[in-house]
Amino acid sequence: MQTKTDLLRRLRDGEELGVYDLIRLTFVLSIPAILAQISTIAMQYIDAAMVGSLGANASASIGLVTSTTWVFGGLLTAISMGFSVQIAHQIGANQNAKARDIVRQSLTTVITFSTLLLVIGVCIAKSLPAWLGGDDAIHHDAYMYFLIFSLRLPIMQLRYHASSMLRCSGNMRVPSMLNIMMCLLDIIFNMFLIFKSDTYTFLGISFTLPGAGLGVTGAALGTFLAELIVSFLLLHFTIFKSKELKFSLDEKQKTLKDYLPSTNVIKKALKIAVPIGLEHVILCSAQIAGTMIVAPLGTIAIAANAFGIIIESLCYMPGFGIADAATTLVGQSLGAKRYDLTKRLAWMTVGTGIVVMSMAGIIMYITAPYIMAIMTNDSSVQALATKVLRIECYAEPLYAASIVAYGVFIGATDTLIPAIMNLASIWVVRITLALLLAPHFGLPGVWLAMAIELTFRGLIFIGRLYHGAWLNNFIKKGG
Repeated sequence: MQTKTDLLRRLRDGEELGVYDLIRLTFVLSIPAILAQISTIAMQYIDAAMVGSLGANASASIGLVTSTTWVFGGLLTAISMGFSVQIAHQIGANQNAKARDIVRQSLTTVITFSTLLLVIGVCIAKSLPAWLGGDDAIHHDAYMYFLIFSLRLPIMQLRYHASSMLRCSGNMRVPSMLNIMMCLLDIIFNMFLIFKSDTYTFLGISFTLPGAGLGVTGAALGTFLAELIVSFLLLHFTIFKSKELKFSLDEKQKTLKDYLPSTNVIKKALKIAVPIGLEHVILCSAQIAGTMIVAPLGTIAIAANAFGIIIESLCYMPGFGIADAATTLVGQSLGAKRYDLTKRLAWMTVGTGIVVMSMAGIIMYITAPYIMAIMTNDSSVQALATKVLRIECYAEPLYAASIVAYGVFIGATDTLIPAIMNLASIWVVRITLALLLAPHFGLPGVWLAMAIELTFRGLIFIGRLYHGAWLNNFIKKGG
């Protein structure tokens, strides 16, 4: 049986790939990417679950700033994708040396960019909880959590960037394994940093586990340390071990000039990254607006909303994993100028996403109350979060279509129109409906608005995929 490497080589070399080959290639790339995406959201799940035992206020303090952290994280993802898609195109065209040149140029750019975001985050951290309308009781914890998050932005950027470059080169396994490792490290560090020293009994043996008792601040520090270790390992693998990207494959000695981005590379990166960045800002600013709509509903609603968002992410993270695979497959097939294959891969990955997220939605509907019982011991939060989660489950199939289709569009550098589509969908449909429904139905009204909008978004993204402008534009511009 041929390996993933063999199948990708056949794709790049123009060899015929049957339906079974394409299905297998889609799955072997998607599964590690799905695990990596789930591990990413599991970090928030771990923090929320461990902090949840401290009470609703502690949970609400993280939930209050979660949407804002996603704005910053989305910008980091956008700048990385601007370079990684170019790497996929070069590898698809069997131009690995050019791909490595882009890796060098991108590192300088993303480090500079993330440092700028760090400064912005530190400057707004103190005022952010009040801006978002949170209760005074949760201001300090929310401030500390966001401050530490801001300080780790360059580290997070390197993790995102190394993972993205490896995935676009076709290596899904290493980012997946190391991101899972990060979750395990996060649990270990959180145990020592969140809770106070306590005595436990296991199999009749009593032992004392030391702890710093830092609460919400400890959760932020635990994630910081876990991400620091994994970011270093990912970057090391990318530049020293990757078969396609390691720097030692270049014969000539590189100088500082080789790490300065060229005008052409920057222009292409911005063409891809700016719409993606705007899209993330649009989506996350809408989530922040949603948080501001939820905040007046009280601490229970804030905590239930935060837990609901985190748990619902377990449904859609597989979609983002498949979208990563779609970006890689579409990017490399376009680099190899295999346009008919590109269409088949696009529809195959979107179909896969719909099936996987539909199954995840069914599982989430059934298990929601049991998962919430693990997340928090507050029965009011449990009941409300379970109710809104079950509303959202109905939207998962078409939400999947929008997620994976967007991954297809990114691989084809078609990001501007989808960003505009997201803008119209989320602000015109979701926020308008949330404002109308929240006063009458509370938090369930906000989530009903979200479910309707996600369904609408999926339909319009399928329409764009079917129309084919995303591929025709790429062909006309010659890549």
